[in-house]
Amino acid sequence: MTQTIAPRRVRILVLLLLATVCALLAGAGPASAHAAVTGSDPGQGAVVDQAPARISLTFSEQVAVSGDSLRVLDPEGKRVDTGEPSNVSGTTYAVRLHSGLPDGTYTVAYQVVSADSHPVAGAYTFSIGAPSKTSVSVSGQTTDDGVVGWLYGFGRYVSYAGFLVMAGGAAFVLACWPRGSGVRPVQRYVVSGWVALTAATLALLLLRGSFTGSGKVSDVFDLSLLGQVLQTKTGAALVSRLLLLAAAALFIAVLFGAYDKREDPQERRDLTFGLSIGGAVVAAGLAASWAMSEHASVGLQAGIAMPVDVLHLLAAAAWLGGLGALLVALYRAPADSPVGASAVHRFSRLAFGSVVALIATGTYQSWRQLGSWTAFTDTRYGQLLLAKIALVVVLVGVAWISRRWTSRLAQAAPPAAEERETARVGTGPEASAESGASEPADARRAAQLARQRAARDAARQKKIRDADPNRFGLRRSVLAEAGVAVVLLAVTTVLTQTEPGRTEEEAKAATQSSAASAEAGTSGALTLNMPFDTGGEDGKGVVTIDLDPARVGDNEMHVYVERPNGRAFDIPEVKVDFTLKAKDIGPLPVVPDHIATGHWSANGVQIPMAGDWQVDVTVRTSDIDEVTVTKNAQIG
Repeated sequence: MTQTIAPRRVRILVLLLLATVCALLAGAGPASAHAAVTGSDPGQGAVVDQAPARISLTFSEQVAVSGDSLRVLDPEGKRVDTGEPSNVSGTTYAVRLHSGLPDGTYTVAYQVVSADSHPVAGAYTFSIGAPSKTSVSVSGQTTDDGVVGWLYGFGRYVSYAGFLVMAGGAAFVLACWPRGSGVRPVQRYVVSGWVALTAATLALLLLRGSFTGSGKVSDVFDLSLLGQVLQTKTGAALVSRLLLLAAAALFIAVLFGAYDKREDPQERRDLTFGLSIGGAVVAAGLAASWAMSEHASVGLQAGIAMPVDVLHLLAAAAWLGGLGALLVALYRAPADSPVGASAVHRFSRLAFGSVVALIATGTYQSWRQLGSWTAFTDTRYGQLLLAKIALVVVLVGVAWISRRWTSRLAQAAPPAAEERETARVGTGPEASAESGASEPADARRAAQLARQRAARDAARQKKIRDADPNRFGLRRSVLAEAGVAVVLLAVTTVLTQTEPGRTEEEAKAATQSSAASAEAGTSGALTLNMPFDTGGEDGKGVVTIDLDPARVGDNEMHVYVERPNGRAFDIPEVKVDFTLKAKDIGPLPVVPDHIATGHWSANGVQIPMAGDWQVDVTVRTSDIDEVTVTKNAQIG
């Protein structure tokens, strides 16, 4: 019967996988996670006639910036940006530049943290007047480089592995093999998972500041950076994980202490129920510490994606962590307490349910992060995902072989049980009593002989157990499963740190669009710097007009007013008119809204046709001091 059910369940898994993939990817839509640069002003490789008043970068999602997140370097490598980066609109961030920059090639370097906690870094160049030689290198701008990046990635792998081992091992004991709570190797297995997860979490907390910042080993123990990390979403998640690990330590102490000593069946059932509920809550909380700070926490359907991610991690722990516990039980359990066929069979059912949950939740996650079929092959995320799917298929195949060995072991269980009972009787107190008549009077010698007999009997039982071809076959197949699971976990860890396929494709599309605009002779944005002097007190300054994308149709306009020293300041009024004299159009008035000190903005600025437009800016610095400055620009 069991052999008939196993292939049927495998077919159900395959059909479920195909149906879910087709249903979700057929309706794939945009999501948002792992920020990528989708635009810049000036654009990459652009050559502008005049020095811009600022540079801006547009990302695919909101990002966290600090004082050094956006840096602009001149050809000699000196910084020419001033002030801290600011969010000018939506997902666009800008930093002001010193006035009067000379001609040459300038480097824009950025390092920000995306909403899903991943650092994003890079660099590009633009030129004023004409390109020139630059001493600044733009290569190697990835945050994963260096010792700190490697240590952070390794810490993530250890934390995932520790969670799977701890949660999965405890679930295996409670749901499949209660007698395992008294088996020392199983205890060490679960405790090692707790130790690994706790140590990795502490290490990640220390490494986080340097990982998202300088990348220097010397900054790992910088307490000021640690304080900044604690104020971030990732820092809060790591601290929450540590608090939950304290509760997990109490759970483990009860599981391997009071639980194993309970003899009364009713008390044991009550304690099992309590431990199951408490363990599930703690495990779900630990899983949520990943879901609340990574890919699942941002983008499309985040309210659904986070609980789905929690379920995905719990299912992975029940399957892969339980698999490790089964492997330890098969190889290291004492000869007088071997893992029984019934326990293996219960785990087989638990693993089947976990695989179903993993396929459903994993497919949903893939839909959110890929967005299209082409992302499977055209992006690194998609390629890693294909590798993960292949490993899961191999793992399911090996698991099916293990199920066959399990069914054979179950059929052979009664004889094996009789052999164990015979062995137990042969080494029990009755046997000792029978041989006691010829024991020497020396009690120490008697104890030594008893230990020798127990060792021989244990060795004989182990030999009998290991000689069972069904158990031997199960041990080999479970070992193969565990080997594949280790590789699968490594691929999954890399996948969680990789830019999602959808974001990568968006960034590629934006880059191609910018390149096409450059070939067509347009930069995709317009910046005009116009000095003014109204003649009154504080009447001198510079007004900067940013028009994006400077094409026919809707445009977004930003107006900045600065003193001659580069400091932003407010004035009573600023107005802008657009006139196309060649077509006798205009003036088209625009009155922008005040946003911040020295900053005005207007959306939906309509440019009806392409041409050489005259831009008139009226600046009023007092009730009577006013001036209009004019510049022409090609728009559209």
